[in-house]
Amino acid sequence: MEWAALIAWIITAGGGLLLSLQWLRHGGPRQQEGIHSPRLLLHAGTAVAGLVLWVAFIATDDQALAWIAAALLAVVALVGISMLLISLRGRTKTVRTEAPAEGMFPLPLVAGHGILAAVTFILTLLAASGV
Repeated sequence: MEWAALIAWIITAGGGLLLSLQWLRHGGPRQQEGIHSPRLLLHAGTAVAGLVLWVAFIATDDQALAWIAAALLAVVALVGISMLLISLRGRTKTVRTEAPAEGMFPLPLVAGHGILAAVTFILTLLAASGV
């Protein structure tokens, strides 16, 4: 189960990287509204830290590392949900001079990233529980 979680985590991170590159390409760091750099960095940084701890858990079989990684993943999910809500709010605005960068995200990529993130979280919890 821990290997399935790792694979899901890596694929989800790949989707997140694609979204981050899209955000950068469309001027995300310079935008006045929408997702700001600190929130994106918190989301990505916490996800990477959790992934590193998950790999350490697989290498050492230390259950404490698994639960810390799962807790970090919960933080990642909460920040990610907040970014999704900001992104959806930016898409629904009808009057604006410039769309926020996340308004350019391909919806299938956003949905895929979110679904894979949920799968990753579930697999991580199951593996940390010893299933």
